[in-house]
Amino acid sequence: MHMRMLAIFVLAAGVLAGTGSAEAQRREMGAHEHGRGTLDIAIEGIRVAIELEVPAADIVGFEHKARTRQQKAAVDKAKEQLAQPLALFRLPERAGCRVSEAKVDMEHGHPKPDKGAAAKDKADAEDRHSEVRAHYSLECASAAAIDAIEFPYFKAFAGARRLDVTVVTAKGQSKFTVTREKPRLSLAGMM
Repeated sequence: MHMRMLAIFVLAAGVLAGTGSAEAQRREMGAHEHGRGTLDIAIEGIRVAIELEVPAADIVGFEHKARTRQQKAAVDKAKEQLAQPLALFRLPERAGCRVSEAKVDMEHGHPKPDKGAAAKDKADAEDRHSEVRAHYSLECASAAAIDAIEFPYFKAFAGARRLDVTVVTAKGQSKFTVTREKPRLSLAGMM
């Protein structure tokens, strides 16, 4: 990732941590709420970086390690969908954005059991919450034309109900909430 873009994310994370907000505390503690995820967007020049973090239940309908053929197929389908960020987070066509990188991590469990953990601890770890994290890098012909974002994400994933969105641009940082009922975010004045 471009170093300056990384610096913007680090700055944004520092601002969030310094606010003492419930959201920052939730992230720090690793807790999550089904139906609710976070989306961080940094826009600088022609580059757009997007970070998504949501409970696995929102994406595939379960949080444990995929066991059945049907569950494994659901995970594979979700990975395919998540690898297409512009189909989930629709930017204005006039911005001319293309995906330069898409990384998806469907992590199982928050803390990993110690190497010396007993069999019971290992079994308990199988039932821990799972997170889906995705990182996207985009390049846009005219990132300044990004004045709104549509969220087909909510149609793609039945369990998704809300995203807490942080947007960082040269003009500052703003927080928004988008929901299944209101799947559009206006960025008027942010660029």
